[in-house]
Amino acid sequence: MTQRPSRPVRVLASALAAGALLTTAACSDGDDSGADGADTTRISSSPLAQESPAALTPAGARAALVTEGDLEGDWDQVKDAADWRDSLLVGKVDVADFLTAKTNAADCQKFLDALYSDDLLGKPSGASALTGFEEGDSRLLYQVAAYDRKALSGSLAWLKSLPVTCDQFTATDSSGGKRTVQVTERSLPKEGDDRQGLRVTVQGSSGGAATTLTLDVAALRVGTDAITITNGGLDGVDGDSTDTAAELGTGRLEQVQAGRTPSANPGDTD
Repeated sequence: MTQRPSRPVRVLASALAAGALLTTAACSDGDDSGADGADTTRISSSPLAQESPAALTPAGARAALVTEGDLEGDWDQVKDAADWRDSLLVGKVDVADFLTAKTNAADCQKFLDALYSDDLLGKPSGASALTGFEEGDSRLLYQVAAYDRKALSGSLAWLKSLPVTCDQFTATDSSGGKRTVQVTERSLPKEGDDRQGLRVTVQGSSGGAATTLTLDVAALRVGTDAITITNGGLDGVDGDSTDTAAELGTGRLEQVQAGRTPSANPGDTD
């Protein structure tokens, strides 16, 4: 696992004479190097204060991507991940499923469309990069991007609502075929500043045969940058790979934000 930098250690000075305390207090307004300065250092080093120390660059986004070496299993990196699309995710949500909350149908349609287009958190506002891996019939798509802070918070809040608003619904494809979609919450490693995981199943038909697509969907915020992961296929999903990508990928992004270059070897730090 990627080592995290330790929090700054706050050193307490020994008790001072009353006159010295008064002098320190009088000087602290214009000088952050005293006791107040230690507080400032601690606060400015917190995750909240260092949400995005530097704007994510295209090179930084690429460096933050996970590699074959990071992932467990026999994943092979591919070159055409940006062109991946799954036809089972194409369909029009049946509004009749939402008799008491018509607006939920719009949320579920938005989610289905976002899964297909790989824009789970909306369009990035800055640099972005993606990569993809295959293992048998399973695919893992991994993206890193910079977002507008307010829009990113709103997108994560929307993802958190989906297991309730879109727990189960029906979508109809262009030929009239019905697909049953289920969305449940999925736990993720406690990484980053905020996160949401989902497990999605789509039951329908492909080539005239009944089939089920199972996907892990994960989004993790690190400052104003975020990681999104979709992982799975027709043979199920390897949840351990989702967790590994989330955990090691977050560490890689944090290193990039701190101005360091992540190691090519998983678990190492520069």
